[in-house]
Amino acid sequence: MSELLWIQNGRVIDPANGRDAIGDVFAVDGKLVDGGVFDALNDAQKAAATVVDASGLVVAPGLVDIHVHFRDPGQTHKEDIGSGSRAAAAGGFTSVVCMPNTSPVCDNAGTIQRIVDKVARDAVVRVYTTGCLTIGMNGEQLAPTGQLKKAGVVAVTDDGKCVQSNEIMRRAVEYAKMFDLPIMDHCQDASLTQKAVMNEGEWSLRLGLRGWPKAAEDIIVARNVILAELSGAHIHMQHVSSAASVDILRRAKARGIPVSGEASPHHIEFTDACLHDYDTVFKMNPPLRTNADREALIEGLVDGTLACIATDHAPHSPTEKDQEFDAAPFGIIGLENSLASSLTTLYHGGHLGLSEVVALMTHKGAEICKLNAGTLSPGAPADVCLFDPDAVWTVDASRFFSKSRNCPWHGNTLKGRVKGTFVGGRQVFDGASITA
Repeated sequence: MSELLWIQNGRVIDPANGRDAIGDVFAVDGKLVDGGVFDALNDAQKAAATVVDASGLVVAPGLVDIHVHFRDPGQTHKEDIGSGSRAAAAGGFTSVVCMPNTSPVCDNAGTIQRIVDKVARDAVVRVYTTGCLTIGMNGEQLAPTGQLKKAGVVAVTDDGKCVQSNEIMRRAVEYAKMFDLPIMDHCQDASLTQKAVMNEGEWSLRLGLRGWPKAAEDIIVARNVILAELSGAHIHMQHVSSAASVDILRRAKARGIPVSGEASPHHIEFTDACLHDYDTVFKMNPPLRTNADREALIEGLVDGTLACIATDHAPHSPTEKDQEFDAAPFGIIGLENSLASSLTTLYHGGHLGLSEVVALMTHKGAEICKLNAGTLSPGAPADVCLFDPDAVWTVDASRFFSKSRNCPWHGNTLKGRVKGTFVGGRQVFDGASITA
């Protein structure tokens, strides 16, 4: 007998299809179907359906995050495919894209296959892989883009180690274009950020810490705009943090250049003032900027300059983060509270409507990596997120499903909470526990 799912009485928000109304969602054998297909089933089949009452909840496509680090292989004391996917499920995410800076890095088909095999065994959500732009992520020799595409990567990037050579980056972009792969770039001019640990400005001076100028990002964003125009390749700017970078992207998009950008929840909520007591949980790359930058990022999301929200979920163990500020690694986790923090800042903050926030966290990111995700269209995978946009809760990172605890929202009160996650029509998170 077919597996049937019937989600009833929720506020169905499907931005890709312009749907926002109280209604039902139906799935048969892991695929979404319209009401007519379900009505055509006999009474015995309908009686056997899994029925979920979503009264008072939003029924949205499963969330999509195109920028996460699951540290697998090689750094599984921080995170692995299993724990990372459980954290994703608890955050309402049904599709995530992992970065290639693992150990070894993802610069060959063998490493990609190793990850794909582990995803098949351990993941409770859909986990996609990216491949490196260069061998060893060293920015000197191109990785075998064609082999990586055949192995199943959905994008190429040297995330965390921006390619510094404009010539190498040009050739990498041209090859990615040939194989119809988007390029994701961590925009950082390394010559301007040697030993830098936080945003260059008032707070770096107050704290006596080496400052990280915004120009280090802006220069590479501008470089990538030029290369995208030259090659016709789609270059996506990861975790944009600078107001000037937003402006560069806005002007490039107005000229029809194939570039896009993402904002991370921490950059639209926190500023460099959060580092006032040297708390390493706020140490990240790129660093937290000024309030003016934060407001510019929000404006970029509102006007469409920035295409989507992505967490840059970057786990580290407590012992790694519990060091003096200069020695602690960059990175924070955010999958399990990303929806809540985004709703708190953007929706409850009065900047965007609920459907617009959902769009930024579903189909808009999926479209960049050409994923079959982020919609409730008939025939699409039955990946669904149920959430209460008004639920108030306090973040307790000690109860996260992630292996790591480096969460800057720990102890903060947020508004909006995931109540259920479904992948392929099967519930993987029930609002409290992983059920897969």
